[in-house]
Amino acid sequence: MTAVTDAAYGEWLDALANGAGYALVCPEGHGSLPPRRVCPECGSADLSREPLRETGTVETFSVVHVPAPRFADDAPYVTAVVDCGPVRVTGVLRGVEPDAGAVAVGLSVRPGVEERVTDGERLVVFRPLDDE
Repeated sequence: MTAVTDAAYGEWLDALANGAGYALVCPEGHGSLPPRRVCPECGSADLSREPLRETGTVETFSVVHVPAPRFADDAPYVTAVVDCGPVRVTGVLRGVEPDAGAVAVGLSVRPGVEERVTDGERLVVFRPLDDE
């Protein structure tokens, strides 16, 4: 376990893009995503990096048809909350039709980093395991 004091979100996205995604975990086992200096649940400043699982499971999702302006050209799209081990991560699910019938709770996905169509900014993306 590597001690962590702070990490920028951009650095975390870099790590995730390189297959080395991680969560910050306190001694009580609470996981969170950077940047953090203390555990948001118990206040512990003793945080360590724990690797995210290489795959995750969709826990819930929403199909977005009327997006915020930053996602205008991406719509419709699926936002998903995925269990990635020590944390749940929210991102965009790609590689599936953006309708509720094409996505299911329990779908196995791989987290990564891609760009938004609208503005080219990086974001967390999940792809089904059979989409490789």
